[in-house]
Amino acid sequence: MIEVNDLKKTYSIGKIEVHALRGITLKIRKGEFMAIMGPSGSGKSTLMNILGCLDRPTEGSYTLDQVHLDNLGDDELASIRNRKIGFVFQTFNLLSRNTALENVELPLLYAGFTDTKNTALKTLEDVGLAGRVNHRPNELSGGERQRVAIARAIVLNPSLILADEPTGNLDSGTGNEILKLFEWLNEKGTTVVIVTHEREIAMKCRRTVYTRDGLIQRDSAAEN
Repeated sequence: MIEVNDLKKTYSIGKIEVHALRGITLKIRKGEFMAIMGPSGSGKSTLMNILGCLDRPTEGSYTLDQVHLDNLGDDELASIRNRKIGFVFQTFNLLSRNTALENVELPLLYAGFTDTKNTALKTLEDVGLAGRVNHRPNELSGGERQRVAIARAIVLNPSLILADEPTGNLDSGTGNEILKLFEWLNEKGTTVVIVTHEREIAMKCRRTVYTRDGLIQRDSAAEN
């Protein structure tokens, strides 16, 4: 599903160049459930942003579902991002004035759907929030807010979920519940990639890629 070759990303901060990625080559098969793990500054979040079409590499190539993304324009990348990729973030990124239902409806509205309410309601039911659809984020627990974020990420049935530290703001029990949701999505055929610094989370994934200093240090798939 994903193939990246010799990805490099360099940021210029004044006269200083920061090499976030130094040459990443990686393949991710459709239906994988994997973690990207590494210390702060290892390049894992930069890699996630490129995989999610939120950023572009300085060098290297990226192919998603047999589509070469390297020379696509911003509008084309945005279209691929909206149709194929769902994002889940550590800080939930919900609109505070909107209800859970309204937050989940947003991707449908942007995509031009008309029957947004029923689709959003069904998705909230799927993540166990049928009774909380009219609550705003400040009326929900951390776990419930993350469930809303997951519902928003999957409401358009993306083939790829990218989750950046999705349990980072949650206690261990709630974090395990959220991980079970990702496992459920993966069982339905969705490819799930989780960036995490938590070894316990990585151990529950079927594959773990370890990054350090902008390179892949180890890939557990190569050890099996």
